[in-house]
Amino acid sequence: MIIETRAYARAGLLGNPSDGYFGKTISIIVRNFGASISLYETPELRIEEMDVDLNTFRNIYHLADSVKLSGYYGGTRLIKAAIKKFLEYCESNNLRLSGRNFTIRYRSSIPRQVGLAGSSAIITATVKALMQFYEVDIPKHMLPTVILKTETEELGINAGLQDRVIQVYEGCVFMDFDKNHLLENGFGRYESLDPALLPKLYLAYKVELGKVSGAALNNIREKYEKGDPAVLEALDELAGIAEKGKEVILKKDYDSLNKLIDANFDLRCKIMNISESNMELVTTARNCGASAKFSGSGGAIIGMYEDDEMLRRLVVNLQKVNARVIKPFIM
Repeated sequence: MIIETRAYARAGLLGNPSDGYFGKTISIIVRNFGASISLYETPELRIEEMDVDLNTFRNIYHLADSVKLSGYYGGTRLIKAAIKKFLEYCESNNLRLSGRNFTIRYRSSIPRQVGLAGSSAIITATVKALMQFYEVDIPKHMLPTVILKTETEELGINAGLQDRVIQVYEGCVFMDFDKNHLLENGFGRYESLDPALLPKLYLAYKVELGKVSGAALNNIREKYEKGDPAVLEALDELAGIAEKGKEVILKKDYDSLNKLIDANFDLRCKIMNISESNMELVTTARNCGASAKFSGSGGAIIGMYEDDEMLRRLVVNLQKVNARVIKPFIM
């Protein structure tokens, strides 16, 4: 029997990056792209390598291009970390696992280095597959926390819960990461919103991935920990934007939602450095009449458009800055 699991890309609609600072966000799943896991029983435990994990190159330029695109590590480290953290969760909860072994392989169509949560999708799909294989049930509200710990504790990745929550719950979710609740319970408050209430949304991402850095060159974390008043105020406002966003989505008040999307990005600009490449995405979309904000850490944007003519303008003009436009499939 072959177990097949999948986790999809995501886009932060409102509130990010306050999710990493006990804030509030609204996110959507983007089923256009996904990471999939295949797992089946074998005599030994084996992780199959994909092209990005291999260390054979055509020449020195191929190696350099590979590092620009995928970094120095591929996806197998994500799977190793997920397996280890899954075992630790089971041991800490007195869940005995059978002695069966497995072979596991992954595939991903999620564009790299553009902030669509490709790494966490691989981990999410891996943990889902392990749960099926070993017949272990991790409560839905705790699963994002287990996935996050895989990245923060095992891999040293600075991340928040938002990506893992939406990849577990899917659809559209409002998330409240109230500090007291999160520290006391280990998870936030998650409320699913009907995707049918959402307006016409587009997603655009850079296609020249090697030129887009996945690392945010900002010191927002340091300023937050030092209690910088401007940063604290901005993060609080970002959380408020998500709270207000939930209200206007439920009312289908799209004019207000459109303004909140733009306000989210404008507020982010006050506390974080925005690269020229990323700013080009936002300004190009706004010049077409659409709203625009980062869907994640940079390299991709999300916003609202009015009609097919505006969508056509987005496609044409964003193509000129080497970006592709899609309509996110959310259901």
